[in-house]
Amino acid sequence: MGIIKAFTGAMTGTFADQWKDIITAGVFDERTAIAPGVKKSTDGRGANINGSSDIISNGSKIYVPEKTAAFIFSESGIEDIITEAGGYEYQNGMSSSIFNDDSIEQSIFKQVKDRIGYGGISGDEKKITFVNLREIRDIKFGTRGAQIFNDMYYGTDLEIFAYGSFTIQIKDVVKFIKNFVPANVTYYSFDDVHVRSQISSDFLQSFTVVLNSLSSTYRISQLPSQGNAISNMIVHDSDNAGTWGERFGFEIVKVSIENIELTDDSRELVKQYSSHKMNIKAYDEVSQKTSNIAAQQKIAQGIQDNGLGDAGSMIFGMNTAQGLGTIAEPRKIMSLDEQIEMLKKLKDLMDAGILSEEEFITKKKEIMGL
Repeated sequence: MGIIKAFTGAMTGTFADQWKDIITAGVFDERTAIAPGVKKSTDGRGANINGSSDIISNGSKIYVPEKTAAFIFSESGIEDIITEAGGYEYQNGMSSSIFNDDSIEQSIFKQVKDRIGYGGISGDEKKITFVNLREIRDIKFGTRGAQIFNDMYYGTDLEIFAYGSFTIQIKDVVKFIKNFVPANVTYYSFDDVHVRSQISSDFLQSFTVVLNSLSSTYRISQLPSQGNAISNMIVHDSDNAGTWGERFGFEIVKVSIENIELTDDSRELVKQYSSHKMNIKAYDEVSQKTSNIAAQQKIAQGIQDNGLGDAGSMIFGMNTAQGLGTIAEPRKIMSLDEQIEMLKKLKDLMDAGILSEEEFITKKKEIMGL
């Protein structure tokens, strides 16, 4: 076996002229993880797809695009994995140039071959498959049953259904192929129900753990805005989805919560809570207004029965009450400004109906010393 590196990065015009027939990756859709190679012909002006051709032979030229990896396998297992974008040539029986240390090459791929057998093809027949290293987006999830969320605002357990999607990315090609992808597979998509079922249970377990931990900090209505926090907590969940990187070579990049729905019972509970809170607020406002009216009535009755007397302090404040007290204390003479100010206040009381005209005239004479 052997992969000879010709160039790295994008294929320039020079190599496009020299490499008329190449095997490269086809078009990946949003959730395709592995796809077979396709043969393309280049004419210097572009590349034309000739059709699926994942079988390679001695001298086959391979182009690995950016954000893509490739692995070559036969009946005995995986022979080579290419993770760097660029052009390569397959030379059967030669040592691969993509490893600087032959011992590393032998060690890694001996383990791969020991773990995976790609049966069903001739021992001399080699195939190439490409791996999508971009983010695999919009993997939908939904809680199968109601989840418990202890909302700090309502102070009770609420039952909810949660719906959304998450994004994953393959970080370790070797682990992904060895531990997650079934043998003899050249196409693998997370759209497949069977593929999704392998990770949905782990994800929902982690999601439930995260919900419980967030309930002490956030209200239910705030959860959709906490996608980044949820993603980070799921990635670091040591028992479920957080183990994907070590087990399967891919990790969660982002979680988006699209909708949170209360069960019928919890929705009714929230409605009762809101109604009760509104009733309490309305009662408090009525109670305050009633207290104010009662105080005003008491002041008016006190003035009517006793003149201003002690009630003056309730109307004018302590300073005014001290001023009124001078009426009964002839030793303290009010200044002209003080007399005018006091008369204005008495006039306001008369206009408000608290003092009669006779009471106003009497107090006026007392203030002016008439």
